[in-house]
Parts: sequence; C-alpha cells; structure tokens
Amino acid sequence: MLSSPISVDALTDAVEEIFVAGGFSTGQAGPMARVLVAGERDGCKSHGIYRIAGCLRTVKAGKANVTAVPELQDADGAIVRVDAKGGFANPAFELGVPVLAERAKALGFAAMAINDCVHVAALWPEVEALTDLGLAAISMCPSYSTVAPTGGREPLFGTNPFAFGWPRPGGNPYAFDFATSVAARGEVELHHRAGTSLPEGWAIDADGNPTTTPAEALEGALLPFGGHKGSAISTMIELLGGAMIGDLMSTEAAEVLGSNRLLPRHGELVLAFDPVRFSAGRGTDPFAKAEILFDAIVGQGARLPSQRRYAARAESLKNGIVLDADELAELARLAAEGLGAVD
Repeated sequence: MLSSPISVDALTDAVEEIFVAGGFSTGQAGPMARVLVAGERDGCKSHGIYRIAGCLRTVKAGKANVTAVPELQDADGAIVRVDAKGGFANPAFELGVPVLAERAKALGFAAMAINDCVHVAALWPEVEALTDLGLAAISMCPSYSTVAPTGGREPLFGTNPFAFGWPRPGGNPYAFDFATSVAARGEVELHHRAGTSLPEGWAIDADGNPTTTPAEALEGALLPFGGHKGSAISTMIELLGGAMIGDLMSTEAAEVLGSNRLLPRHGELVLAFDPVRFSAGRGTDPFAKAEILFDAIVGQGARLPSQRRYAARAESLKNGIVLDADELAELARLAAEGLGAVD
C-alpha cells in the first residue's frame, strides 16, 4: 500500500506495475512510468500520474500497441528515423536518442523522426535527455484537433507542444515546454475534474462563443496563445512534425481516433544541435555567452523557464513526492482493476 510522501523510485515501480498489469510489455511500461513520474516529480500534475487512466483507456479501445518493439530505421546522414509500431512515443525516443546524439556530435546537427506513435507525455524530458549530453534540442509534435485557428470557430490544430533545451554545464538546463494553445488540454480536464472555471480567453464553446466552463470548452475548442502568432507556430508544427515526416496531422489523427477522450496517434520530430561544432573556429565559448544572457535576464528580476519545476524536482528527490488521498486511492484502484478501472 503506497503512502505519501513516496520516493521517485517507488512511485516509478508502482506505475510500471500498473502498466504491466494492463498488458504492457516491460519495454513499453518502463519508459512510460519514468516519464509520467518525472512530471509528478517536477510538480507538473497535468503530465503526471493523472495520465495513467488515459493510457489505459486508449489501450482498452485498441488504439495503442502495448507490446510494440520500436524499430530504428537508420540511414547515413543527419536524419534518424524510428518506427514506434503503434506503441508509445517514449520507448521509441529512448531507442533512438543515443543514435541521434552521436550523429549530432559527428555532423553538428541531426534530426529524429518518430513515426506511428501514441503520445501522452511532456516533451521537456526529451530535450533534457539531449542537454544532458551537451546538445541543444528542439522537440515538437501535432496532436488531434482541439484548437481553433485564430479567427476560426472549429477545432483544426492540436495543442501542438513545442520544447527547447540548452545545456548549462554544472546545472539544470535552460528549458521550456509549452502547448501552442493557451493551455494544454490536460489543464482544462483538471479544471473540469476540480469543478473550477477556466480563465477567460482560453476557449470557445461548440457554437464558437467564448466560454469559461470546462465542459463546454472540451466540446468546443481551445484557442492558440498569442493570437495569430500562436496560430502560425501551430501551423509550423503541423507541417514539420506531421506532413514533413510523413505522418498524421491533427485533423487526420482525430479521424483515426474518433474520440478526444483517447490519446493521439501521430509522429514527432526531435532536432539536436552541437553548440561546440556550430561555434568552431569563432574563438568563442557558446556556453559562456549563454550564461551572460541568462544572468542578464535574472538580473532584471525575471524568472527563467522551468525554475519552479527544478525547485519541485529538488524537493521531490530530497523528501519524496507528495500525493493526496484521492491520488493514492486512484493508484490503488488502477493497480487492483487494471483495464477494468477505465471505461
């Protein structure tokens, strides 16, 4: 029986056991447990253990291959491709990232296309995996249609997340990860679960009218952040993370799923850059120059992205992850009932 606080390792083991009981192979369950617990560890509730039920629901609907063995379809050059075989994205990422990093250090730049994957997790663990290796990184993917373009009335884009990471020797990386919608759909679902209203400007209802009611937003559409700018960035992600890598765009993913209560299935694009190779011969240290910029930002009283997340991580690693009674009960129910716990 789990009790709070719980260590990162103990929670990871518990989540992995839930997935294995739900039919996941250990090759699929391990990476998924690690990435969801990483969200919980860092205080990102919308991408933490809350998402276990969605994973199980998608499996029960037959929309995820939980025994898939991803295949590295490597070729010479800067492009690395991994076929997830209908499994989750994170096992495919873990398979491909060593090759991606090796290629980026050899060439200065490399890209990894993950195809035919089910996506649920945050992207910052992926860019951090590359910053840990001294590389700058960008990750992006479409989703399924839940976001209306600026000036539009119907879902067209996904929440289309985008993450960037820059290594900081001796410390946590500079990293950000955000949806190109005003908020992630998971945030709306958490408001719905809590019975709280949405901030104004997040969403429209099914008739295209502004709404602060989570249920209406889930039936209508989210809005892009920053108006036409967010709408344009979301379009870019559809093109690069969908069309360019030969995978589904958000409208196509929605058609395949037939429900926005399941996890999206599409592709993902990960880019890796070697700052040392790019700056070679210029007589400068790219990491030292970056620190000057970061110091200037903080010196003005501004906060670097992910600082709160890193503080939560330090607390979790020291004292364990705090879960409330409802969360502990949910984990116990999922462990006991498996796929029977979800509709």
